[in-house]
Amino acid sequence: MDLALLRTFVTVHRAGSFTRAAALLGLSQPAVTSQIRTLERQLGRPLFLRQARGVTPTTIGDELAHKAAPHLDALVEIAETGLDDESLLRTLHLAGPPEFTAERALPALVELTGDDGQGFALRTSFGTAEETLEGLSAGHHDLAISTARPRGALLTATALCDEEHVLVAAPRWAERFGSGNPRHQGAPALEHLPVVEVHESLPFVSRYWAAVFDSRPSASGTVIVPDLRAVLACAAAGAGLAVLPRYLCAEALERGEVIALHEPAVPPLRTYFLVVRTGTLAMPHIARAYEWLQRAAVGWG
Repeated sequence: MDLALLRTFVTVHRAGSFTRAAALLGLSQPAVTSQIRTLERQLGRPLFLRQARGVTPTTIGDELAHKAAPHLDALVEIAETGLDDESLLRTLHLAGPPEFTAERALPALVELTGDDGQGFALRTSFGTAEETLEGLSAGHHDLAISTARPRGALLTATALCDEEHVLVAAPRWAERFGSGNPRHQGAPALEHLPVVEVHESLPFVSRYWAAVFDSRPSASGTVIVPDLRAVLACAAAGAGLAVLPRYLCAEALERGEVIALHEPAVPPLRTYFLVVRTGTLAMPHIARAYEWLQRAAVGWG
């Protein structure tokens, strides 16, 4: 059986679409369709059921993928290892949210860009979870950090770490609460403060209100800026309250530039996932970065 046909088959099985598989393989869609039909003729059984959107594997298709995929991945690993040498510098394409990637992931990964013979060049893209996963699925990235767990067989995700969200504002806003302790105030008292956010929909504030107060915020954004580091700067300057990851505002809290307006018994958390295209961990530079980030995340708690 032709290994090229099996490779195309496994890619289609993981992608769930001839079109997406063609993009990943660098082939035209008719070429992918032709290869799958050839393989189906050789086996005498249909491997996929064609649907309006993509394809669904048949029982025999699932069985073949289960048997063939690990061996194809192993062959990729052998080929990649055989190409490894000190004169060949691989490039890792990483994508993720700008703040977390800049503050957490990149400082950890730059240690792997050295000239020890196992290093790689690093290229980084920023984007939303949807943009990042779409780019990874299309083959534009090798490794992605996402706040959304992908669905389907094309992408494989592992929980990387959780981040705690904190409701903060500049100290002068405590005066608005009179003699009471702002950390003990509920949603109604906090509604009077202006809001600094990354989007008009108030994603961070809305998530915090839903988790802690079981309600929706009635305030609207006073300052909207699409970067959490800028949100922190605006909050510290007195523009209003903000909900931020603790890792991002911990130093500002210690210096007294912002204060925590509320301290719930169970703080809201958001999970980050480390995502790759299924099978690509057979490539040494991707596997090394993947494992390195997992080890680094142990200290990010």
